[in-house]
Amino acid sequence: MSRSVKIASIYPTLLGTYGDGGNVAALRHIAALHGIAVSVEEVSPGQKVPANADIYVLGGGEDTAQSAAAAALHASGALAEGVKNGAAVLSICAGYQILGHTFLDAEGKPSAGLGLLDVTTDRLDKRAVGELVAHPLSSGPTGITAVLTGYENHGGFTHLGSGVEPFASVTSGIGNGDGTTEGAINGRVIGTYLHGPCLVRNPQVAEQLLSWAIGRKLEHIVEAEVEALRRERLDFVTKNR
Repeated sequence: MSRSVKIASIYPTLLGTYGDGGNVAALRHIAALHGIAVSVEEVSPGQKVPANADIYVLGGGEDTAQSAAAAALHASGALAEGVKNGAAVLSICAGYQILGHTFLDAEGKPSAGLGLLDVTTDRLDKRAVGELVAHPLSSGPTGITAVLTGYENHGGFTHLGSGVEPFASVTSGIGNGDGTTEGAINGRVIGTYLHGPCLVRNPQVAEQLLSWAIGRKLEHIVEAEVEALRRERLDFVTKNR
């Protein structure tokens, strides 16, 4: 067995709505299926963020929590250093917005993000709530081929700059805000609005993150229970369009 993959769960008490904490649990589980040892460091507000993690995971959160997390990550600088060193990042919803250039705080004022993704976020006219289905882009930089499913609940309209690619194209839902693109990706940094948790419902995304961490491609392992969940969610969306 190779060295342990280090996973950093960033501020889960601030960024962990709609089951996002399950993403770390999914990474543990899927890593074990592939015989990969992992260690998890859960970073609480006020604690030092490691700069040497292989995978960073950020979840969603309300406006006040989002601003607090962004300020702490700015002050730390460790996440940016980790990305510079080749780490992979999965950022969900508020975590996704934090990685951009700007997002809106609780008062609707622009707040500085980390600039790790070339995106900016303002407000949707109407909050996006419901099941989200998207197809990974065939021209994208990942080995993900399976349809992506999740639950979106956000008021942000995220605009993509030239320095990122969409993570996926929307089949059902709002995604970034235009109903066409979902999430953003640059290098090994992924931002997405997929709650659910994302990695439980989309194990190929977890396998891609782990592949980046260990430096070799992982073949997809099919689990019957996960496939049943995915079919049920896809059937639900199809019947309720």
